[in-house]
Amino acid sequence: MSTVRFRYDASSKMSDMITTHPLLMTLLPRFGLSLGFGDKSVGDVCAVAGVDTDLFVLTCSIYATGGIVPAREHVLATSMKQLVPYLQRSHDLYLNKRLPHIAGHMKQIAERLPERAGTALLQFFDDYCNEMREHFAHEELTVFPYITALQQGLDTHDYSIDTFLVNHGNIEAKFEDLLQIIFKYLPHEVADADDDMVNLVYDILLLAGDLHCHAVVEEQVMVPYVKQLEQEVKQ
Repeated sequence: MSTVRFRYDASSKMSDMITTHPLLMTLLPRFGLSLGFGDKSVGDVCAVAGVDTDLFVLTCSIYATGGIVPAREHVLATSMKQLVPYLQRSHDLYLNKRLPHIAGHMKQIAERLPERAGTALLQFFDDYCNEMREHFAHEELTVFPYITALQQGLDTHDYSIDTFLVNHGNIEAKFEDLLQIIFKYLPHEVADADDDMVNLVYDILLLAGDLHCHAVVEEQVMVPYVKQLEQEVKQ
């Protein structure tokens, strides 16, 4: 687990936070934020865009530290009204940008492999993409509407967030299998051909890390929040 400390808050300069943790730049569009913030503080940038600063900083802290979650009391004291839109934008990023980008590298590499090996590699990746689509579709069609209903004070008896937690699969784990295939079984002359292989591995590692933090947000932030909502609705 990462030992990186996250020392930024609403009063910090957004530019300082992004410079120290460059990967946080990928969170900006998921919160509807953009570059061009100059010397403004995190709080000021969020206020202009109508983004909840506490939720943004909380999410940034998780990504910057590789998945370390603040104390439960901190999580439950944070407004989560914009959590579902953030998660939905993350899904869109993975499915419509990150995976197609990786697929482009995969196709270039598969073309240099024997036909059978290239087909098997692409099929493995396609199967994973389909699994990810199904995973996100369940959340989009079942979990997120359930959360929205609870936020509106509706008592929904046909579902529980515990059900989500029990069935929440580790979708980033298959990337480890893909990396092992690349590391162990690709011919040296293909792996050493040009920068495509390095770019592919780098992109896979970035996405796997992102998906890990995404899962942490869902399991360690979303779930406690929804459990609290469930209790409030039942009262």
